[in-house]
Amino acid sequence: MKHLGIGWRQPHYARLLDERPALGFIEVHSENFFAAGGASRQLLRDARASYALSLHGVGLALGSACGLDSWHLERLAELVADVQPLRVSDHASFARVQLGAEVVHGNDLLPIAFNDDSLALMLRHVDQVQQRLGRQLLVENLSAYLGWQGDTLAEPEFFNELTRRSGCGLLLDVNNLVVNALNEGNGEGDSEAQAVARASAWVDAISLGTVGEIHLAGYARTPDLVIDDHGSRVHAPVWQVYRHALRRLGPLPSLIEWDTDVPELAVLLDEAAKAQACVAELTSVEA
Repeated sequence: MKHLGIGWRQPHYARLLDERPALGFIEVHSENFFAAGGASRQLLRDARASYALSLHGVGLALGSACGLDSWHLERLAELVADVQPLRVSDHASFARVQLGAEVVHGNDLLPIAFNDDSLALMLRHVDQVQQRLGRQLLVENLSAYLGWQGDTLAEPEFFNELTRRSGCGLLLDVNNLVVNALNEGNGEGDSEAQAVARASAWVDAISLGTVGEIHLAGYARTPDLVIDDHGSRVHAPVWQVYRHALRRLGPLPSLIEWDTDVPELAVLLDEAAKAQACVAELTSVEA
């Protein structure tokens, strides 16, 4: 499975290293391995000996108006230098807020505004990260349950400008696109087909050559909201948009994320095999 990977979480640390399943890469949350020594860092080095590694962060808070956390960036830079990952990514979100003399971290991926001021802020912070790491950063689109009244740019247009002007790439989370599209029509008799169409149009609006990785995951339905919980198999609408993305963007590194109610390793590998079948379907049609 050359292009396919899974999120490597604690319940599968030992089994993955014991069984060494055929995967193109594995991905971990960067912050879980910030300690410079000890068992966790050695575990990551052991995995790196067998698999290409992608580092996916949740704490840079690139859209925070009060600036980046220098400690966090230095720990990330040290980790990148040590394990030499294939890709490094984080989210288009904010989490840090200046309250008086204190900076408070919200410990969440909070949505940014899509306007020129927010774009300028993101450009500065992405450049700061890329300069410190000496490599390209991928920035992920967010699942968001609210927006800002000051939005003046469409989200794909925002990412097109961010990638063009900073040289960063896009981590395209297809599940997030579908979750947002479903919530946009929730309570209005909106069909899944309409949500798929909206998410696919988002993909069509993205500049070619900017996407460096794709994420796939499961979501949860509640009476009022669809939640991006990464706690189940990938749903049918996400597979539909993923196939559309492959047709437009070509075969790209794709990851199965599963962070809550983590199942047996075999379930994640089965989901990765389904994604591989989508890639094979595309290549056979092109042939």
